[in-house]
Amino acid sequence: MSLHLSLLSLFILIMRALSFLPLFFPPKILNPFSFCNPNSMASFKPSIPLTSDSAASVPSTRTSGEVHVIMGPMFAGKTTALLRRIKSEGNNGRNVAMIKSSKDTRYAIDSVVTHDGAKFPCWALPDLSSFRQNFGGEAYEKLDVIGIDEAQFFEDLYDFCCMAADHDGKTIIVAGLDGDYLRRSFGSVLEIIPLADTVTKLTARCELCGKRAFFTLRKTEETRTELIAGADVYMPVCRQHYVNGQVLMKAARTVVESHKFKSDTFPEVAAVV
Repeated sequence: MSLHLSLLSLFILIMRALSFLPLFFPPKILNPFSFCNPNSMASFKPSIPLTSDSAASVPSTRTSGEVHVIMGPMFAGKTTALLRRIKSEGNNGRNVAMIKSSKDTRYAIDSVVTHDGAKFPCWALPDLSSFRQNFGGEAYEKLDVIGIDEAQFFEDLYDFCCMAADHDGKTIIVAGLDGDYLRRSFGSVLEIIPLADTVTKLTARCELCGKRAFFTLRKTEETRTELIAGADVYMPVCRQHYVNGQVLMKAARTVVESHKFKSDTFPEVAAVV
């Protein structure tokens, strides 16, 4: 029994003595990388660059552009709205340029002209794809806003808007007819609506009753889709007078054709007699 007590007392004394060791022999703090191979650490490269130089290697991105569409019938003020927007952008310090179709020579060759006589210098082109080359590459890079009048005459309107807005960061403002005299899609204006940031549908005043006019009525017998003219050939009308006008035009054509038929047959009858 006494042997067990002496062993227990000895064990307690040893444990107490060990508890004082850190005071005289502080533990050595190990370097967490001391177990790594120095050679392997020298070859270690982080997967993500940590230096500020990495920012310079990232290519800069252009500011995204915009597409705005102004459409409606003839005499609705589409060109007026386009010029107002272009002049406002220019007054705000942005570089602007105007394009129109070379087919439209009604008022001027090198200017966009409204029905009430307001003018703005422009590039008259057969297509939009040639604009950058004609304008100059360096000058094009500095452009901020491009206006396009009579956009229904440009077959490459969709492709140009995609490239200029999506890739070149330009703001494109398009003005054009949304429909022809038969109220069918005219050119590519309706095709760019899915690209547009905004779409503005303007109306005119019906020449026959003064109500809001959504449609363009052709007053002649010409059936070509592209017939560039003014108030001598077209007039804005409301729905009721468009329908009535189409009925009258159809009746007039029938009368004209019947008179033409009679005039062609009478000489034959006279010859027989």
